[in-house]
Amino acid sequence: MPAQKARQPRRPLSWTAVGVATVIAWPILAILWIAISGDDGTWQHIIANVVPRATGRTLRLLFLTGLVTAFFGVLTAWLVASFDFPFRRLLSAALVLPLAIPSYLAAYAFGEFLDFTGPLQTWYRQIFGYQTAREYWLPDIRSLGGAVLVLSAVLYPYVYLACRSMFMMQGRAAADVARTLGAGPLRVFFQVQIPMARPAIMIGLTLVMMETLNDIGAVEFLGVNTLTFSIYDTWLNRGSLSGAAQIAAVMLLVVSILILVERAARRQQRFSGNRTTTLADAAMRPRLSGAKGLLAAAFCVLPVAFGFGLPFLVQGRFALARIEDFADPRLLDALWNSITVSTATALCSVALGFVLSYAARSERSGLVAFSNRLASLGYAVPGTVLAMGVLVPLAAFDNALDGILRESAGISTGLLLSGTGFAIVYACTVRFMAMAEGNLDAGFQKLSPHLDMAARALGRNRRQTLWSVLLPNMHPALLTAALFVFIETMKELSATILLRPFNFNTLATLVYEDASRARIEDSSVAAIIIILAGLVPVALVSRSLNRLH
Repeated sequence: MPAQKARQPRRPLSWTAVGVATVIAWPILAILWIAISGDDGTWQHIIANVVPRATGRTLRLLFLTGLVTAFFGVLTAWLVASFDFPFRRLLSAALVLPLAIPSYLAAYAFGEFLDFTGPLQTWYRQIFGYQTAREYWLPDIRSLGGAVLVLSAVLYPYVYLACRSMFMMQGRAAADVARTLGAGPLRVFFQVQIPMARPAIMIGLTLVMMETLNDIGAVEFLGVNTLTFSIYDTWLNRGSLSGAAQIAAVMLLVVSILILVERAARRQQRFSGNRTTTLADAAMRPRLSGAKGLLAAAFCVLPVAFGFGLPFLVQGRFALARIEDFADPRLLDALWNSITVSTATALCSVALGFVLSYAARSERSGLVAFSNRLASLGYAVPGTVLAMGVLVPLAAFDNALDGILRESAGISTGLLLSGTGFAIVYACTVRFMAMAEGNLDAGFQKLSPHLDMAARALGRNRRQTLWSVLLPNMHPALLTAALFVFIETMKELSATILLRPFNFNTLATLVYEDASRARIEDSSVAAIIIILAGLVPVALVSRSLNRLH
């Protein structure tokens, strides 16, 4: 019998990937440990009074937000992919703009616009001759319905992007066949395109619901106590860390269900080939002219106006009135902190993401694949939950190190990690690792594996191949990943508000503080900087969409 082939040992790169994944997943494991081991006597109160109400409110918010985002996201994607009407190409790119608006900024803008002293109610009183708010009734923006409106306005592009890609690729081919068989537009939409786009819809809705769960600034401002806010309230206001961790465990269960739904939807996606839209395809789009074309254009303008136009104009008007605030020391300090934290997070995320992506390219083992999946879980975990999972282990390490050095050398290190910006960088790295790793993996996918083999055939070892062949070709992917992580970190609020040291503000927390004091105008310049920064990746996405016509 031939000798049995010896089992190859794991390479160091595989174990390095495992180490990276462990560091990224550690906060999630810490949350579960605190929830299981902690018991300060508040769990019975929480499970009886806090969890049922907060869970019910959260589920209603998720359902209604998902319903509204699906309605606008699917229909706008269908219109721009299937028909030709006035300003179609412009609107196709503009429909992505609300992604530049963080949900908390949108909530503050809607609150100002719809408030008693805001433009809408002022015009309403002038038109109908009312003097006080008791003489008329308008829906209250500070309600569950208001939260659904605000979150849907800025999150529908997730559904739009997923469905647009489907309609432009596989859905267009099937729709063309159905039309040649005599089916009308509505019948093609409901019986052909919607069933084929169902996986894409589910992927988009999963992202919408994860972002809804992550939000804390908007729901707190609008008075909707979700599970995320309950964690914040239980931890900081009631002083119960274990109680907050137990609520976080419930939240992780909801997140796990969403991840399973998203993974199942991805497995159901099937593409008929790498079909792209050509000029001939564009010419085949049915032309909507007259009233139909104007209605289609108006329907596509509506979500852009609510999701981007209103927040940008409200914050922009306030910022122009306070142009001198650009030299305000508070703003400059917050801007410097944001740049510092965002740069450190981008560098850490790209470095660790590169290790994972390169390991996946080089090793192609089950261990590396598992490590990549584990490292990508952070994006699905709300920032409030991550903050708790980061702070507790870091504080324990700081206290242990401080105790050892006090006894041995009489030196106090204080809160070396948990009391500095390191905690924010760690949490944001965990949260945005999936974004960095995804961009880098896509960059590696574009490089032929024959590059590695050719370099090795010319006598270069793995390290020389990496530095002289792969890295120069990965510059675009590295820069894109760093840019996306940098800007997302600059906008991040839910983890930063809990982890920031004393007297440490980023642009996001500065806006949050002023809004909490009902002084939204004071932070309008910071809000505009955040929005303008958010427009950079959105512009890149819009540019790629325009290439597809």
